[in-house]
Amino acid sequence: MSKILIFGAGGRAGRAAVREARRRGHDVTAAVRNPADHTELEGAGVDVVAADVTDPGAVARLAPGHDAAIATVFDPTADPGVFYPAASRALLDGLAGVKRLIVVSVAATLEAASGGLLMDTPGYPQEYRGFLLGHAAGIDVLKAADGFDWLVMNPTGDFDHGGGRTGRYTVGPGDAAGRITYDDFAIAVLDEIDTPRHHHTQIGVETR
Repeated sequence: MSKILIFGAGGRAGRAAVREARRRGHDVTAAVRNPADHTELEGAGVDVVAADVTDPGAVARLAPGHDAAIATVFDPTADPGVFYPAASRALLDGLAGVKRLIVVSVAATLEAASGGLLMDTPGYPQEYRGFLLGHAAGIDVLKAADGFDWLVMNPTGDFDHGGGRTGRYTVGPGDAAGRITYDDFAIAVLDEIDTPRHHHTQIGVETR
């Protein structure tokens, strides 16, 4: 049994990660901006706390005693070009002693089978490019770090917002048509915590 710190635990991917971690018997610290808004997370083995993922001091205060951390964060009020690099720096600085960090990103930042980022492939929607570039900037901060076991994970294309748990997934390149359910994505994330296979890289996963 491990103790896992999950930033952004109130979002859909975060809630799925909490459920999967508890299903496996792990204790969870669920970090959210306002715990009063997320009473649904409360339960045996889950400690719901307030935290700012861009504050290295706040991250450092929560880190002791945790074996791994997951960050699946979003702030609609922030400039993504500032928010995601700041979050990456705070996580790297604050998670001293934590063995493993998994950051959940977006498919557009993944390399496509044809080469290059999915967001740069012909026909890929560009209306949210600033948001996508913010995610990419956060990943660049991780890539420049030494001595920390990090992994970036995302759907190969998008989440299947209505699907449930199948227990099946596969790793693949960026593919706008790829889909994975939130529960299956959480399985992939927790598998990479329980039995790590990928390190210092980015992978996409989709329901098989």
